Amino acid sequence: MGKNLRIAIVGSGAIGSYYGAKLAYGGSDVHFLMRGDLTELRSNGLSVRGQGENFRVANVNCYNSTSEIGASDLVLIAVKATSNADLVDLIPPLLHKRTMLLTLQNGLGNEEFLAGHFGAERVLGGLCFICLRRTSRTEVERYDYGHIVIGEYERAPQLRTREVAAEFTRGGVQCSVVENLALERWRKLVWNIPFNGLSILAGGIDTAAILRDADLRQTTLGLMEEVIEAANKCGYSLERSAASLQIKRTEAIDALRSNRFGVSRSAGPLRLARVCRVWKLFMPF
Repeated sequence: MGKNLRIAIVGSGAIGSYYGAKLAYGGSDVHFLMRGDLTELRSNGLSVRGQGENFRVANVNCYNSTSEIGASDLVLIAVKATSNADLVDLIPPLLHKRTMLLTLQNGLGNEEFLAGHFGAERVLGGLCFICLRRTSRTEVERYDYGHIVIGEYERAPQLRTREVAAEFTRGGVQCSVVENLALERWRKLVWNIPFNGLSILAGGIDTAAILRDADLRQTTLGLMEEVIEAANKCGYSLERSAASLQIKRTEAIDALRSNRFGVSRSAGPLRLARVCRVWKLFMPF
């Protein structure tokens, strides 16, 4: 690429706001798609607080439409996957011949959706390992972690993949490149499906409470083993030890509620319906 990337953020909730702010603070040319009145954001800027960091992006490039942003080199997509249909109209004004689309969404099927509508050659995927929430329109609080892994959709890493990773690194985000993006998505689902789902179904309890309860702990392990089995049936060699490893990692960190990972209890039915559709597709028995 050899030039400063023009970066558009589509989905400026906690994830989009945090990584967009990091990139902007690090000197990248970042443009946010935002809903509603932008007066407060333009006046006060965008602040990030939390573990080991406290900074403010004073001048935020924010807009109510993607047509105002215009053609961009890299589009970070951080909308909820249940809103993917909106991308059909949101993305086209951001495209030029070589625009890259990097989805930071959770779950399966997002890369396929983008490839189907905008071309597989544009698509990359990223997995965010972070605990955070947006406390107001102008502030994001990070509790823990923050690193990203990225990869190409259905192909090995390219030069551009490493250049995008370098852009995140310049912004102070630990970012690594993976050879097999789909395998890593399944690996993350080993954690996401049991903990996010059970947290919501149990009324918003945290991970520590899930693991303390003998029945919920056993259910968590069972769900993890199902995810691993599904991954292997789909051709992704996910080791059986991934379940116990995720349990150990979760026990080593502070108690977390699912809404710190961008999962709202009020949005639970929509997200759980999506999980069930995926499970019906990959686990038909």
